[in-house]
Amino acid sequence: MDTLGYRCKFGVMTPSTNTVVQPEYDDMRFPGVTNHISRMHIPDEPVNNDNDFNELIRRIDIALEESLDRVMTCRPDWLILGISAESIWGGGLEPARRIAERIRARAGDIGVTQAADALPAALKALGVRKSIALLTPYHPVAEGHLKEFIEAIGYSLVRSRHLECKGPVEIAFVPEKELFDAATALDGDDVDAIVQFGANLPMGRVAAQLEPRLGKPVIAINTATYWHALRSMGIGDRKGGCGRLLEEH
Repeated sequence: MDTLGYRCKFGVMTPSTNTVVQPEYDDMRFPGVTNHISRMHIPDEPVNNDNDFNELIRRIDIALEESLDRVMTCRPDWLILGISAESIWGGGLEPARRIAERIRARAGDIGVTQAADALPAALKALGVRKSIALLTPYHPVAEGHLKEFIEAIGYSLVRSRHLECKGPVEIAFVPEKELFDAATALDGDDVDAIVQFGANLPMGRVAAQLEPRLGKPVIAINTATYWHALRSMGIGDRKGGCGRLLEEH
């Protein structure tokens, strides 16, 4: 038994440019749970348009297996994919299914949490009825993929805001006030929940602050994936300051 990770060791795969997944996951970690980061190598290059963004997703995808091989050497109990776009790129539920198959083929019988697993579970736990507004750091090319996924899990996308960040590292540069204002602007009586995609967007604290203000669920994707992984491992601890998912469910 691992001395520090005696309850669970999470293997976390995230792009090499991501500076948010690791600290946000660590903020939600409970005693006896450890997080072990494996970087999916991608270049730090500008993303100026839809073509650049498509290429970014392609590079992340081909880095999956090498990152998986590295993290499996620490014998994790459960895997988390700390990159949300890859699990829905192509629309619907099929992309996540294919990724899970690739992981099983390479690593054997180990559980994995993807954004495509965590979001429907989070929406159900929070009692979200139908309508979602979406905030992302992506470029407009992502809209169709996201809409198809949202509809495939039984919800409707009312409106979205894509921040069109100029590179993978720059996603983490977005100030929390800008995220707060952008999410607030998405709200309305026609929206049951606000959802944020983009694992390098520092949304965790912002979402927790917004929920009582707006009176509805605001789901940060890193909170959702870590919550899903914890609950999948039978860890039911709750934590304040991280939003309703970890506080109540």
